[in-house]
Amino acid sequence: MKNFRRFLFSAVAIIAMSISATAQFSIGPRVGINVNSMHFDSDLFKSENRAGFTGGLQAEFMIPMVGFGFDASVMYVHRVNNATIDTNGTATAPQIKDKDYIEIPVNLKYKIGLPVIGKIITPYVFTGPSFAFLTSRKAINEAWKNKSTSVAWNFGFGVQLLGHLQVGASYGIGMTKAFEKIGAVEGVDIQGKNRYWTVTAAYLF
Repeated sequence: MKNFRRFLFSAVAIIAMSISATAQFSIGPRVGINVNSMHFDSDLFKSENRAGFTGGLQAEFMIPMVGFGFDASVMYVHRVNNATIDTNGTATAPQIKDKDYIEIPVNLKYKIGLPVIGKIITPYVFTGPSFAFLTSRKAINEAWKNKSTSVAWNFGFGVQLLGHLQVGASYGIGMTKAFEKIGAVEGVDIQGKNRYWTVTAAYLF
């Protein structure tokens, strides 16, 4: 048993060193646009898509032999919300609110190797959580406030071109509240979560 444990430890160490030797690490700038829409738990609100922008730095760690790896980014995100409040059947003017975040998405990524053209174009898929930290003001007005942190889950796909340029799109589903009402409207506690499309391009060195 003791010899077996030594053998197992040696085998794991050899595999780990082999993976470390062949693993690829890259880093570079990432920019793009996001289209945000709020999801409310009340029929009093209607939301329209609004475009914002994002930019930051992305790092990637891949294991070429199996095509799996992960990426992580630190991004500045500017989101615009357009929500129409409907009380007693009368809609008010749209309430447009800008919000700024520092967002950290962390994704498990799988690159699909293609024969012959793999060095030119490589499709990939990814998924993972995203953690957003509010940097703009928390209070919207006397009745509403933004949450200081929010969590979403992203699902996405993209292509890598010429080994460096990555163009991807993802859809984020808010898992926690992005803002909430202070008090209630007609006795109803209203909450909203972010839902958004993001399209970005990253150049990794």
